[in-house]
This record gives sequence, structure tokens and C-alpha cells, in this order.
Amino acid sequence: MATPDESSSAKKWLPLEANPDVMNQFLWGLGLSEDEAECYDVYGLDEELLAIVPKPVLAVLFLYPITTQSEEERILQDSTKRETSNKVYFMRQTVGNACGTIGLLHAIGNVTSEIKLVALELWQRLFFSAVILSAHLRDIFDGLVMLFKVLEGVLKGESFGEVPS
Repeated sequence: MATPDESSSAKKWLPLEANPDVMNQFLWGLGLSEDEAECYDVYGLDEELLAIVPKPVLAVLFLYPITTQSEEERILQDSTKRETSNKVYFMRQTVGNACGTIGLLHAIGNVTSEIKLVALELWQRLFFSAVILSAHLRDIFDGLVMLFKVLEGVLKGESFGEVPS
């Protein structure tokens, strides 16, 4: 569950637009081959609507509004210490507005056996080597890798709006 610092002085990530085209450009820019996977909108969970979703489905990202109730549940979950599994790629969101980016990294990190990654060295460091790190160090490591890739211009030319203050 995301646990970003929401104070006015907290660092905020440039939010990734909830748009399959934008998400595809982000993933392809990071080294996911265009032939391996792409993002699509799912318009509903009815059988007819799910039938039009391209197969196979490797991951699903759910978008939902943050409410007082969802925040209370998140705080309750965060207060419970949980062990993380080395079989599941997971990193905590420690920066505001990064839920889309973190969600995509979780999706790719958990299907590495199903896809080919173009920038294999970067992905190996991010997903495979991270299992030996403590959860806290993994969060720091993952955040730095993401930051440097974005700074290298992965998203240049794309309009993602302004960083909220």
C-alpha cells in the first residue's frame, strides 16, 4: 500500500497520466519491448467488456479515488508489520503522486518470466538484484533508479502536466 509523505514540504513525483498511450511510452522508454506488452483501458468488469481486452492479460492496474475511508484503511494497514516475499516484486511508494509509476513497475517486476526486456541490465538490477536488499534499502534503490531514468529523458516530449504543489 502506498505510504507517501503528504505534508506540504514532501517531495512529489510528476504524476503519470492514467492513459494507456502515456503508460506505453513510459514502459517502452524504460526498455519494455513494444512487441512484448502494452497497456489498454478496461471499460468494465462485465463479461462482454472483458471479452474485448487483448489476451493474455499479464497485470491489471486499478484506478480509484482516494477517500477518507481509503486513507483510514491505508493507515491501518501501514501500522501492521508485514514480511515481504522474495517471490513477489514489491516496493513501497514513498513519494507523493507516484502511484501510476509504482503500479507499472510492480506489474513489470512480477511478470519478468513472461516478457523480454530490451534494457535487460537495468531491469536485472531493478527487479532481480533488489531481492537481496532490505525492504527500506530496496525502496531507496528503486526510487533512485527511476529518478535517473526519468532524468535521462525517458519522458521527454510527453506532456504529463505540472508537478502539484
